[in-house]
Amino acid sequence: MAKKIPQINASSMADISFLLLIFFLVTTSMDVNQGLARRLPAPIPPDQKIEDKDINKRNLLVVKINSANQLMVQGQLTDVKQLRERAKEFIKNEQNADYYPKLVEEDFGAPFGVVRYTKDHVISVQNDVDTQYQAYLDVQNELVAAYNELRDECAQKYFHKGYNELEEDQQKQIQKIYPQKISEAEPKNYGN
Repeated sequence: MAKKIPQINASSMADISFLLLIFFLVTTSMDVNQGLARRLPAPIPPDQKIEDKDINKRNLLVVKINSANQLMVQGQLTDVKQLRERAKEFIKNEQNADYYPKLVEEDFGAPFGVVRYTKDHVISVQNDVDTQYQAYLDVQNELVAAYNELRDECAQKYFHKGYNELEEDQQKQIQKIYPQKISEAEPKNYGN
């Protein structure tokens, strides 16, 4: 007589595994992706010709991040905590230094009057292909914070309010004085 092998009833195993899967999906927390809030320019019409713009060296602040996440500003090794002040100094050029962007005078109307500002400045961010995303974000945050602080100082000076408290047309006036000009180059292999 053949020996009967006992079998386990597995009919409810599918239900149990499905319930466990639902439980873990509901209780697990997911990492939220970090990103940069940017307003992209409008698309260029296909029939429009793109012109290369020649930028004077004094109007360009070059910020590089290498594969070791080291920051170089104008060829000098710099800590990311110093970047905001360096960017503000570059954008404002209060001393009218020859190595910073040229100051121009323009009448912005009431309440500004004639304002001296660096119309043609550009901050160029270049990173290595192996740069960590957090290092890239830190640099971007410091540069945006520099513009935000300059705009806030200007709002306090002319309107006695914070920039975020201003009406939209007042904010646009200040944006003309401090336009955010951050250029990003394609990542390259800079090495250490």
